[in-house]
Amino acid sequence: MARRPLPRILTDSAPLARMANSTSLARSRELARTAADSASDVFHPLITIGRGLRRLGAAGRGRWAETPRDHRGPVAFFVGACVLVVCLVPYGPLLALITVMGAGAWAGRERTPVDTGPGEAERERLRALYEALVPYFSVDGDPSPLYVHDGDWERVFPEYAFDEGGRIERLQLKYPAYFTDGEDQSRARIEQVLYAKAGRGREYHFGWDELANQLTLTALGALPTDLVAQRFVTSPGETVLGFTDPDAVQRTLPVTAGAERRDAPPVVWRTGQRSTEPHLLVLGQPGTGATTLLRSIALQALQHGDVLVVDGSGTGEYGCLVGRHGVLGVESGLAGALATLEWASHETERRLIAANRARQAGRPAPEDTRRPLWIIADRPTALAHIAVAEGREDPQRWLQVPLRHGRAAQVTVVVADQFESAELLSEPVRAHTKARVVLGPATADEVRAVLGAPPHTTPTASVPPGRGYARLGSAPVLRLQVPATPDPLDAATGQAHRQAVLALLPERTVPADGPGPAEPVTGDHGPTEAGRPVDVRKPEDVSTSAETGEPVSVSKSAGAVAKPDGGTAAADADGAAPDTEQAGSTAEPVGTAEPVGAASRVRSAKRGETRVVNGSAEAVRAEG
Repeated sequence: MARRPLPRILTDSAPLARMANSTSLARSRELARTAADSASDVFHPLITIGRGLRRLGAAGRGRWAETPRDHRGPVAFFVGACVLVVCLVPYGPLLALITVMGAGAWAGRERTPVDTGPGEAERERLRALYEALVPYFSVDGDPSPLYVHDGDWERVFPEYAFDEGGRIERLQLKYPAYFTDGEDQSRARIEQVLYAKAGRGREYHFGWDELANQLTLTALGALPTDLVAQRFVTSPGETVLGFTDPDAVQRTLPVTAGAERRDAPPVVWRTGQRSTEPHLLVLGQPGTGATTLLRSIALQALQHGDVLVVDGSGTGEYGCLVGRHGVLGVESGLAGALATLEWASHETERRLIAANRARQAGRPAPEDTRRPLWIIADRPTALAHIAVAEGREDPQRWLQVPLRHGRAAQVTVVVADQFESAELLSEPVRAHTKARVVLGPATADEVRAVLGAPPHTTPTASVPPGRGYARLGSAPVLRLQVPATPDPLDAATGQAHRQAVLALLPERTVPADGPGPAEPVTGDHGPTEAGRPVDVRKPEDVSTSAETGEPVSVSKSAGAVAKPDGGTAAADADGAAPDTEQAGSTAEPVGTAEPVGAASRVRSAKRGETRVVNGSAEAVRAEG
């Protein structure tokens, strides 16, 4: 009987051998790994130094390849000289070896890679921004378009940065060369898309590089609002309108903000005979800081010149300037504004004639023609409404001569009004005010209509008082923050701001309460209305009455008092000229004008009694 073979699993020992071999293989692998780890720990310093020397060698070869051929000889000679000096110095080779080993260890250290790429949310935002720009930067027939749906956004966004909140802080993008980047409408569409996708509520600056076909978007921080009125370090003829971004101008001024002293970039407006924009126009919404800007300009102008103020709003915002040295008048009524502006027009003509005659005679211009005269008109269109209702002429008519010829006569005109009344501004005002300021919230179209160019930033809906844009002539549009210059007589003004403004006011030339009541001036035409007191000045001076605020002027040569209605009241009943001053002083020739700001002013006259005002005296005879 044949024997049956046993099952293969009982006779074949190959699986058992494989199990034994796999166990020994795993044990040997573990031993090899342990030995390698031990060797790496032992030789880790040498490995680090070797890796560092390799990196230093690669860097040296790169520097040698970048060195021009004509410079390689001197460099090699210098290196050889250094090696020779090291070899000759005691312990030099040893110190050199230690130095090389240390440098290799520092260069070969392990550096943890830092992940600087955007996160998932940031990638989604960049991808959405890319998709939003596709309709504007793509055309049919482009063989290699940069912008296509589901395209590679990393090609067109070479640089980007996000803030802590995940919003875009800086973005640089490329656009195709056929995009019409020279047209304002095309630019405005792209800027609107970027403003919406980057996050509303912030101001962004758009830097267009037409040569490289690149656009850089930068989120701007808020301009500082803690700066108040103070003495700025400027030269005569320079006026600080406010402060702007540090990279927008190439000049800084030392300023004081509370207890801190720092440098701030100013917006400086230059006036005078060599100025290309000698006059200023300010437009804005109510409560946006236009009056504050005019008050700041007036305080700076009083350092070197004289100021005439016409307050069309009639709210008394310039009451702090009344009676101060250099302030020729503060008028808020229609009659006073007409008389003051008429005098300013004649004064401009007088200065031009005097300067022309002096040049023809080979003499320098008279001193009184070189002293700056500032005409500050706040809301003149409000007075224009009153003039139309009363059938009188527009006060802006008298600004035509100062605007046209004021630069040569050292006369500067500053006009402020509101957007709603901008159409009522006269043609000379709109044509000759080359320096422009827009304050408060405004759309890009409104800013462009006033400044003549669109802003390079996105206007925001909510801005602090005094915030706006400025453009001087054909210069770029700048962001502007006006220094706080509130009315010190306002009860709502803080004590710190009140003291800052009061410190800038010049000394008083008239007591704060003014002189006592005056008797009426009578003449051939009878007494003035209701026996009200009047101001008596020289022909070049115009003032207002103490109670009613209506202007009067008295001719010193003829002794006639000009009333608001155009009539005159003779100061001397028999028509004789007033007596001259005592001590045998000679009478002043007719038509001779005193320097602006030094004119005599007499509040009232009573039987030839002499009243001294502004340091000068004049006797006026009032006969009943």
